[in-house]
Amino acid sequence: MWIETAHFGLVLAFFLAVTGCVVPLIGAATLRRSWMDFGAVSALGQLALVAFAFGVLTLAFVTSDFSLRIVAVNSHTLKPMIYKVAGVWGNHEGSLLLWVLILTLFAAAVAVLGSTLPATLRARVLGVQSAVTTAFLAFILWTSNPFERLPVAPFDGAGLNPLLQDIGLALHPPFLYLGYVGLSITFSFAIAALLEGRVDAAWGRWVRPWTLAAWLFLTIGIGLGSWWAYYELGWGGFWFWDPVENASFMPWLIAAALLHSAIVVEKRELLKAWTILLAILAFAFSLVGTFIVRSGVLTSVHAFANDPERGVWILLILCIFVGGALVLFAWRATALETRGVFSLISRESALVANNVLLAISCFVVFVGTIWPLVAEMLFDRRLSVGPPFFDAAFTPFMVALAVILPVGSAIPWKRATLGKTLRRLTPAFTLAAALLGLAWALQTTQSLLGPIGLALGAWLVAGAVTEIFTRAGGRVSRLGRLPLADWGKATAHAGLGVTIFAVAALTAWEVEDVRVMAQGDTARIGGFEVELRKVENVEGPNFFSESATFLVRVNGVVQNPIVAERRFYPVAAMPTTEAAILNGFWRDIYVVIGDAQPGGGWAVRSFIKPFANWIWGGCIIMALGALLSLFDRRHRMAAGARRLA
Repeated sequence: MWIETAHFGLVLAFFLAVTGCVVPLIGAATLRRSWMDFGAVSALGQLALVAFAFGVLTLAFVTSDFSLRIVAVNSHTLKPMIYKVAGVWGNHEGSLLLWVLILTLFAAAVAVLGSTLPATLRARVLGVQSAVTTAFLAFILWTSNPFERLPVAPFDGAGLNPLLQDIGLALHPPFLYLGYVGLSITFSFAIAALLEGRVDAAWGRWVRPWTLAAWLFLTIGIGLGSWWAYYELGWGGFWFWDPVENASFMPWLIAAALLHSAIVVEKRELLKAWTILLAILAFAFSLVGTFIVRSGVLTSVHAFANDPERGVWILLILCIFVGGALVLFAWRATALETRGVFSLISRESALVANNVLLAISCFVVFVGTIWPLVAEMLFDRRLSVGPPFFDAAFTPFMVALAVILPVGSAIPWKRATLGKTLRRLTPAFTLAAALLGLAWALQTTQSLLGPIGLALGAWLVAGAVTEIFTRAGGRVSRLGRLPLADWGKATAHAGLGVTIFAVAALTAWEVEDVRVMAQGDTARIGGFEVELRKVENVEGPNFFSESATFLVRVNGVVQNPIVAERRFYPVAAMPTTEAAILNGFWRDIYVVIGDAQPGGGWAVRSFIKPFANWIWGGCIIMALGALLSLFDRRHRMAAGARRLA
């Protein structure tokens, strides 16, 4: 009964989304206030209906209702409760329903928090958002119904993919979707502005909080996914340039460019057309990511579905919305002309360079991700584009971005003198150069990667600190009076510096050891001792495990035992690897146990991973910076809102 009611709720939400698209847009065109106000009513109604359906589906997973096909395929009675709940979005149909829930959540947020927006703009934003919701609800109802019943309910379910039975993957998709789908609101703001024929400073201020929120959630989601890959997959890395990893990284790059571009619109009313285009492209890359995950055209450990029919639906949604938006953009381009001028040495120029570097970086990732598909379709050749390509093609643009960020943050608007700005940054540059030389002198390798990464990280962090003190007039007592947006920008830039350094340090200075070890054997690696104490068979709640306990000695001092596992999930008939990690502030000791060897013992891979946790620490700092900026009081103001008379 509840299942059928929830399904009917989705049908009602679909028709409400259709009317929520048509009525407010007509109302905005004809200046009928009651019709425009219907957009907010529709948005709240859609949220209530979709949230009810999502709640019923969650209840079905929690109670193991195997009469539902989605529960039978993705759950099991022995699965821990946290993973029963995570199973709701650990599949194609449920994750798509979560996507629609977040779509309606953002629309409802605009309906509630956007009361200071001009009535026509608010109506058009909600109308466009309802159009996107309509398309995805149609996708669910026609091809991906999560409430499909089975003729005969099985006694038990097939279980969730063992790789997804982890707290990192339980939290990763919701945060990632909040970022993906959050960019739909920036898209709706862009289309609404094109329909109105007006992009001004007020629009730039209105769109920034939504972009900040989306970028914040994307940062957390990507960080969680990287952390999960590090400790769960057992390969010892944190980023593999997997197609689905890239699918989330591309909108993150474009959203970062959009954040900086919207500042120029808000402060100087320049780059209007470029900012609108970035808002369209950010959502476009979110849809591209959805296509990659669900179409099966590119294989990935993260993929939800391998159904070409569903891929065609997503491709159709992509073509309709992005294609239509680009046509509207071309039609309205003349209305976005700007007459402001700025010199080559100015903050505007620095932000343009920032945007160009981020956009080119995104294009490089896109080409590397999609090229195997293009090569197979056009040239009938199976190619693999892996980390060597991305490392060589992507890294130079990130280095250039890191170099200009402190300068661009410190330089004045419109016209500036480069020498004066660089003199303020002399201490930061001196510190970076000194650390580069020190790292080069102390390291045992001849690679420049580690020292350059340390120099760039120090340059970004010290540049951020310099900017904060400069804005405070060099007085500590004035730091508390600075706007949260200033603190947020400096914090985010410092977080990027921490992550850049950590990635370079881990890549350059990692130590690896591979050997066969028996119980009682000790391996010396990077000045540490790793002893295999025992290997035993352990039975988990829904898996069997070969568990290896290791003791690590640091300077002769025995640390807490760490445990590596090779798990086997009988329901899914699938093995997984659990790494043993001794976390530390300066380094991680990372151990993985492999197969038993014919001559006795087990294959053991040990790593010393310097500054590994700094990678995700930098992500946390960047997210904190976005959060600080999001709570700046200026983002809660109307910023020159013009209400409909």
